[in-house]
Amino acid sequence: MTAPIAPATTSASPAPADPPGTPPAPAGARLPRRGSSRAGRTLHAGPLAYGILIVAVLFSAFPFYWTIVAASRSNADLAKVPPTLLPGPNLIRNFEAVLEEADIGKALLNSLIVSGSITLGTVLCCTLAGFAFAKLRFRGRGALLAITIGTMMIPPQLGVIPLFMLIAELGWVNQLQAVILPGLVSAFGVFFMRQYLVQSLPDELIEAARVDGASTARIFWSIVVPIARPGMAVLGLLTFMAAWNDFFWPVVALTSSEPTVQVALRQLGGGYVHDQSVIMAGTLLGTLPVLLVFGLLGRQIVGGIMQGAVKG
Repeated sequence: MTAPIAPATTSASPAPADPPGTPPAPAGARLPRRGSSRAGRTLHAGPLAYGILIVAVLFSAFPFYWTIVAASRSNADLAKVPPTLLPGPNLIRNFEAVLEEADIGKALLNSLIVSGSITLGTVLCCTLAGFAFAKLRFRGRGALLAITIGTMMIPPQLGVIPLFMLIAELGWVNQLQAVILPGLVSAFGVFFMRQYLVQSLPDELIEAARVDGASTARIFWSIVVPIARPGMAVLGLLTFMAAWNDFFWPVVALTSSEPTVQVALRQLGGGYVHDQSVIMAGTLLGTLPVLLVFGLLGRQIVGGIMQGAVKG
């Protein structure tokens, strides 16, 4: 006698029943699928959002456009009411006047040396300090971090006299290292990189590297630096802009024989009536390197912003 054949069963498991006490869905209602999520849905901006963005871009770009217009016009054109809003033919002539009135070539080179050195030193030192405060355990870490952040509350003007006395004792007056060395580390940079590494650097990576026998220096160069590259790019751009636009300390420590761009611009447009077109032409020359640096680091900056905005 043959055994009775059991009924075939499907591999699909029945859907779980609703918990007790759940009210029944109304007739004709569309029930959401289990496991569906709205997180992956693409959001599209409407006409209002695009209009606001266009207005914001125009307001942001207008000062730079006006700098180009003023640099290509004469002083008489700028005095007209209403002023002209179209570029003129005097851009090359005003550039030549800038080169005659100030040693702008040497000033650009000095500013590039000063800003580049400060940027490299700040990014490296602040990343090292930020890694130490974020992931290393040592005695007095909290107190040292509090003191570092507390220095941001001290106005920099209070340290000008003691700092000038120090560089005078070292014989660095009117030398570029007098401007470079005081700016190699910033409290803001240390705090910025510390916060970035706390969020972006998992502790598991450091523990795995320790298990593999990696030293702290190897962990920093092989793990921390690749992860912190977007944050370093943002800090580098902010530091370069601050060092390039700094006027107060360079005008104290340097003279007209070794100027930076901001110190050299002070010599433009002299006379009883200041030639605003020549001043704006010099300002345009001083702005172009900052735009170049932003173009080189823009992708890293956008990547850092997106990485900080999306959590996986």
